[in-house]
Amino acid sequence: MLKPLADRVVIKMCEVEETTKSGIILAGNAQEKPQIAEVIEVGPGEEVEGKTIKMLVKKGDKVIASKYAGTEIKYEGQDLIIVKQSDILAIVE
Repeated sequence: MLKPLADRVVIKMCEVEETTKSGIILAGNAQEKPQIAEVIEVGPGEEVEGKTIKMLVKKGDKVIASKYAGTEIKYEGQDLIIVKQSDILAIVE
């Protein structure tokens, strides 16, 4: 199990659509980089200058993350990204 520290979150990018709504198949370089990800694991939060940073996301949430944020890793055959909670822009409901 991969357990992030402090205010870090492990996310997995969601699969990008390879076909447009009208049925056109997109070439690999024509596809937009997906920004919607699923939260895999969440750190415990951290204390900064006596104030606790509460974690607002939880495992299983769908989120929108900054495009170039975080550190990409490969863990147990999966491509994952470790980001700080501040790199997560929104929760998708």
